[in-house]
Amino acid sequence: MLGLTLAATSPAPRAAETENPNSRSETLRSALAFHASFDTTADADFARGDRRVYTAVDSGKRPAAKPGLPAEEFVRLVPAAGRHGGALEFRGQTKQQLFYRGPENLGYRPGAWAGSVSLWLKLDPDRDLAPGYCDPFQFVGQKWGEGALFIEFTKDHDPRHFRSGIFPVTKFWNPQNKKLEEMTDAERPMVFVRRPVFSRERWTHVLITFAHLNSGQPDGRGTLYLDGEPAGTAAGWTHTFQWDAAQSALTLGLNYTGLIDDVAIFDRELTPAEARTVFSLPRGITALHPPP
Repeated sequence: MLGLTLAATSPAPRAAETENPNSRSETLRSALAFHASFDTTADADFARGDRRVYTAVDSGKRPAAKPGLPAEEFVRLVPAAGRHGGALEFRGQTKQQLFYRGPENLGYRPGAWAGSVSLWLKLDPDRDLAPGYCDPFQFVGQKWGEGALFIEFTKDHDPRHFRSGIFPVTKFWNPQNKKLEEMTDAERPMVFVRRPVFSRERWTHVLITFAHLNSGQPDGRGTLYLDGEPAGTAAGWTHTFQWDAAQSALTLGLNYTGLIDDVAIFDRELTPAEARTVFSLPRGITALHPPP
């Protein structure tokens, strides 16, 4: 299977590139599947599925999880601390897992699947994060090895690298079960930013887009944007997921210490112009849907 990571390549423009900002907002509105602003609650403001946030004892116990946030010493809402309104603050490592249920909220399709995820982060990775991998968000099914989509800070680089990844079923992309950090860039379906700019003093916008997952062809791709600009595209993979869709989830804050705000999911691959629009929305994603 061929994998190619292009460190500064963006998707080809499509028709939506020529639209004016108002019409672009309309197309974004129709594609929105999920939004959590964290202004007054951790439940979603808008969702195609279950709006409630859940906490599982650990990653293997999501089916039995109860609604609500973990104990406040690990996660809390902070009014007026967000990029737009309130924010969700993660305060230390815990085995508990905060998540929202799929598949409707993820825009998931068992056939060819495309989508985008937008969120804001505020932290200093090298000062705030504990040792080990940190995933601010993941799309997961019943098990990690059945396919996952995520962003992460690496565990032992100085400075810590930032990456986005789309891992299909493990036996398809990593049949020898190699350790991730022992693989070459070409062997990993990821986009790498080796000197990312994150800070305690400013918010950073992260948006990833993906296309042709579950197509059955080596045409899958994922693009990472930072503050509205493309940081890289990983393309040329056969991204096969074997999810039990009923167990799929959006998880937040794995091993994360810092603030997260304005999490949104769209049901298609956004264009570069739409990525810039999302980054520039004066009131954030709230402008794209009616009040809850």
